[in-house]
Amino acid sequence: MNRAWSVVALREIMVRLRDRNFLMSTGFTLVFLLGAILAQQFFGNRAMSYDIGVEGPEGARIVAQAQELARAEDPEVRLTSTELGDAAAVEEAARVDDVDYGLLATADGWELVDEGPTAGDLQMLVGEVVREDALGRNAEAAGTDLESLLAGSAVTARDLAEGDGGSTFLAFVLGLVFAMLFYMSSLLFGMQIASSVVEEKQSRLVEILAAAIPVRTLLLGKVVGNTVLALGQLVLIVAVGLVGLAFTDYDVALPGLAGGIAWYVPFFVVGFLALACIWAAAGSLASRTEDLQSTTMPLTMLLVVVFVVSLNLEGVWRVVASYVPITSTILMPMRVLEGEAAWWEPWVALVVVLAFSLVTVRLGARLYQRSLLHTSGALSWRRAMTLTD
Repeated sequence: MNRAWSVVALREIMVRLRDRNFLMSTGFTLVFLLGAILAQQFFGNRAMSYDIGVEGPEGARIVAQAQELARAEDPEVRLTSTELGDAAAVEEAARVDDVDYGLLATADGWELVDEGPTAGDLQMLVGEVVREDALGRNAEAAGTDLESLLAGSAVTARDLAEGDGGSTFLAFVLGLVFAMLFYMSSLLFGMQIASSVVEEKQSRLVEILAAAIPVRTLLLGKVVGNTVLALGQLVLIVAVGLVGLAFTDYDVALPGLAGGIAWYVPFFVVGFLALACIWAAAGSLASRTEDLQSTTMPLTMLLVVVFVVSLNLEGVWRVVASYVPITSTILMPMRVLEGEAAWWEPWVALVVVLAFSLVTVRLGARLYQRSLLHTSGALSWRRAMTLTD
């Protein structure tokens, strides 16, 4: 009898592993994740490459200067010019895509022509070259030089964030991804727990199970089985994501974020356990599958509020919420990833959410035990609280 919970847990796991929808959704998530990483790497690393049609040598000189300026930032940039003789030929070549863009002299300077919007990066680059060229000519006409004319006009950028900028961005993205994973896992697996409970009630199978093993043992098996599944799915998704990131430009930032990533596992497990028994209780309140929407609505709304609030808090409120269950499950690992939390803070937050989970487990188990064998209509949460064991 002491091992009965493991049999229930194994059954929960095997049922899900045979569920085609579960397997397909997991596979789709993995493929989508890898696709997103590879797409970002492919499009993010594509160097600027344009063939620009010009009328003559003056336009070719502008393109050559733009190429030189761009390569100072990115050696992979490729700008070439094709001399076409006159403006009509340039416009026609741009119209039929013989060149990517046309560069034409105007009374006020230069213009890029094409059928459709002009690439912003190219327009900024050519614009900078044209401005410098015009300033040089104007400075010469005024009896000075370009360097003197531009003295004191330089604007540079300095990042006040500690550490590498790529690490900061990656930490933010990983925090957002983990928050979404916790939200989706809690919602999907929580609904699975509730659905499993109500299906057993509706088919009267629960009466047979309750006669064979204690109700709390049945609950323990369901919670453990679904927790293992949720954690396994999380680890699989994270592992695939990290392997994918290892082949991107962010690979150098991963070792520095390993500690923060590791904190997500205990917070995920404890946070999931804090809600799992309540999900089971929500299922036990229903007598039919149709009742689940009303009995699980409070939990669904709680998860939505936790997710939205966690991602929108700032400053001291964000720090405070990182200690409050269940928001701490999302915010504290996120703060660790971003380097905002001291070494002791995640330990304190984990102890708090663990204590909270013990309370919710006891509450959920009590509600589950009281309402599991109640089959004469759905129970409200308040009504279930008043029932005796």
